[in-house]
Amino acid sequence: MNDEKHITEMLVAWSNGDESSVNRLLPMVETELRRIAHNYMRRENPGHTLQTTALVNEAYLKLVDQTRVSWQNRAHFFALSATIMRRILLNHARDRLAEKRGGSAERVEFEDNIILTKEKSAELVALDEALEKIAKFDKTKSRIVELRYFGGLTLEETAETLGIATATVSVNWRLAKAWLKREMSSEKSKITGAK
Repeated sequence: MNDEKHITEMLVAWSNGDESSVNRLLPMVETELRRIAHNYMRRENPGHTLQTTALVNEAYLKLVDQTRVSWQNRAHFFALSATIMRRILLNHARDRLAEKRGGSAERVEFEDNIILTKEKSAELVALDEALEKIAKFDKTKSRIVELRYFGGLTLEETAETLGIATATVSVNWRLAKAWLKREMSSEKSKITGAK
């Protein structure tokens, strides 16, 4: 049995209440979770100390807590994984910006392992705010960006996850990137206070 089919079967078993399938699932998905985490981390400055392992572990703990998810397939699992990793890093970036402004934000568990520059924190927050804006008028484009940019999914995997044609993903991906580029420059200026 190929890994993709086996992973999907484990996810379905997990959805159906088989708790032991969660323990059997981790070794099968760990490499792909590391790849997704690495996609996030390669966008950070070379001097950061967050390790891919810390991000994978935190995301996996949050995934295991998902009790109301009816897993469709491996692509669905990895799409949710990418979303969770994005939120972990985004929470840290927002905390960092709050500290910069004198706030006392709550820290994530692996805080001591993360160093994001103020510029990278502002970029991540600007991207999140731009994604929220685009989601208000086009949820599909927002999800495509999240899956492609953060999750590192291919056009085909993104299409499978969203249940749309690969050509549709390709067109929307190009349009979303152009819109976000323009929007982010405006959002980043607001966040950093640049004129």
